[in-house]
Amino acid sequence: MNATAAGIWASTTDAAGIAARLSVARRAVVVTHGKPDGDAVGSTLAVARALALKGAWAEVWYIGPAARWVEAMVGKTPARVIEPGKPHSEPASGKDFDTIVCVDTGSWSQLAEFKDWMAPLASRAVLVDHHLHGDPDVAAMRLIEKKAASCTQVLAPVLCSLLGRASTAELPLEIAEPLYLGLATDTGWFRYSSVTPETMRLGGDLIAAGVDHTRLYRMIEQQDEPGRWKLLGRSLSSLELHAGGRVAVQTLRNKDFRECGADRNDTTGFADMVLAVASVQASAVIVEGEEPGPALSKLSMRTKPGPEAIDANKVMQALGGGGHARAAGAKVKATVEEARRLLLEQLL
Repeated sequence: MNATAAGIWASTTDAAGIAARLSVARRAVVVTHGKPDGDAVGSTLAVARALALKGAWAEVWYIGPAARWVEAMVGKTPARVIEPGKPHSEPASGKDFDTIVCVDTGSWSQLAEFKDWMAPLASRAVLVDHHLHGDPDVAAMRLIEKKAASCTQVLAPVLCSLLGRASTAELPLEIAEPLYLGLATDTGWFRYSSVTPETMRLGGDLIAAGVDHTRLYRMIEQQDEPGRWKLLGRSLSSLELHAGGRVAVQTLRNKDFRECGADRNDTTGFADMVLAVASVQASAVIVEGEEPGPALSKLSMRTKPGPEAIDANKVMQALGGGGHARAAGAKVKATVEEARRLLLEQLL
């Protein structure tokens, strides 16, 4: 391990090093951040399936809630969804595994349900991520590429090395598909400023490996329930514009979810939509925490690139969260009204 990187958010090894470590895994658990998105699901499945092809036992543990499409994407890959507070859904221990693989996050705030058992096992942990900030003590062995468009983009060369493939175009479809899922969803289906020539080349290679991108798009983006669109109406009706129209804020409360018949995953994309307004440079959605429990608000923020760009990561870091320059989030122990005030203090 690079001693200078041990206590900072930086890589301690390279793709070949991660592949070499995974090659000796015999029993692994693969984890990611709560409420897993396409990149989290794609990254976990790609790793678990690659390990299985190498003869290891690998199981994915998700911190719920999980979107409706996750079960179909997981298929026969060993996986469980852990939803703390629900019967028979308490977080398990990873002590029976010789390898812990953490992908698409390195933040204890996003792994809170696993921290008690993960923290003492950092020497067994391998971390692959692309976020700007994290907690180095999550894993001793880390590969972090902050400019990568998705975590699956960082994983692609790792898995090629692990499986002995010269190109991502030669990967088995069962690996290529989840890699493409992460790449496509974390770039807004290749719309965001994080897209580079390397991103597009990887996407092309994965399609060459057999990925049916239209089927994936239907599965992820065209399976909404009516409640999501009712909830979107509620969210848009709460829209407030600040700073001469540069900042947009939407709020959703528990009663909105109940009355619309929607769930927490149905808010995906709400912040992005308002960026279509010409004047808006930053868009945030504040969601009231579930009852019962202490006051909690979850914030999701998206910003436009350009000379007047607002750094979403810096704003959310100030509130205890983080992410990327154009997309970030945070959990704040505050009511919706207080969370709105704290957010606007950072933006105005």
